Amino acid sequence: MTRDKPPLYSAPVETYARAAAATAPRVATLTRVTQLVLPHLNEVDGRITQQAAAFDPAIEGYVSYAIGGRGKRLRPVMALLAGGATGEINSGHVDLAVIVELIHLATLVHDDIMDEADRRRAQPTVNARWGNSLSVLLGDCLFAHALNLSSNFDNAEISRAIARTASQVCSGEMIQTQRRFDLQLRVSDYLRIVEMKTGSLFATAAELGATISGAETAVIQILRQFGMRIGTAYQIYDDCLDLAGSEAATGKTLGTDLRKGKFTLPVLTFLQGASEFERERCSALIVEGRCDEVTELLKNGATNGALNSSIATGTDLIREAQATLASVPVNRYADALLMLGEALAEMLDQLRV
Repeated sequence: MTRDKPPLYSAPVETYARAAAATAPRVATLTRVTQLVLPHLNEVDGRITQQAAAFDPAIEGYVSYAIGGRGKRLRPVMALLAGGATGEINSGHVDLAVIVELIHLATLVHDDIMDEADRRRAQPTVNARWGNSLSVLLGDCLFAHALNLSSNFDNAEISRAIARTASQVCSGEMIQTQRRFDLQLRVSDYLRIVEMKTGSLFATAAELGATISGAETAVIQILRQFGMRIGTAYQIYDDCLDLAGSEAATGKTLGTDLRKGKFTLPVLTFLQGASEFERERCSALIVEGRCDEVTELLKNGATNGALNSSIATGTDLIREAQATLASVPVNRYADALLMLGEALAEMLDQLRV
């Protein structure tokens, strides 16, 4: 899937008819998606909260704090919807949803350390409250606990798939850190990193959700592809949000990517289409830490509209993901997967300048 320019996929008319029907009228699309699995999602939330009690009492309070802020729960939603699209949602899907969210929460703890972020989900980050040393170990504890929970599946291949994904997520983060301030980074390199650090967990949530339902191999692979594309598009959204979002609205520290030399899709798109003078100017601004000026360059359609172009790339990935579902049997959960793509497309569209 890694590439500089997404290939064009045929999109069956019925796929988009289903998506359009699912999104009219466009009112709180993501809320409507989660409403379908709300009882299961509430169970997931309760189970996540209960995990703190599994730790030594001396660190239980830290764990409670790290897992207490409620996010969008997109990875659990992906696992539950994939399970429902291919069978009946059962306790195995809830277990999977808890595990993928714990892995995600562990990555957030580590991300905030590397980014020196002080706000997450409208509260101080773990590292802002207790420092980097404790936060690194807390993130490690969450990773280890998630992998321990995964060992409870009767199907050992599910446990192995989760472990492989955790390794891939960490590897993607390491490669991104390794290539900070790297002006030779290409869009294809960026997409590979994003697939590893974000797309892989979405892909595994969808794949294993279908696996637990006993779906056919071909359907499992379709849902894995869907999850990978949606996860990659979501990371593009998050990277655009870091440049164009509002800290008051998001409740988290923004602008960290540029300050830390992480060249995300808008930056790479700008550099790829810029003249030599513009490249040198942009590079100098980044090195000098003049991030606000770089952001204005990326938003400016008079240069090459890099931010809007990146949003379009994310939207294209969503359309590709939706097209893959054309061969999945229709039910309300499959339709909700299409609607999940629409919700993400709307989130991207709100960042356009």
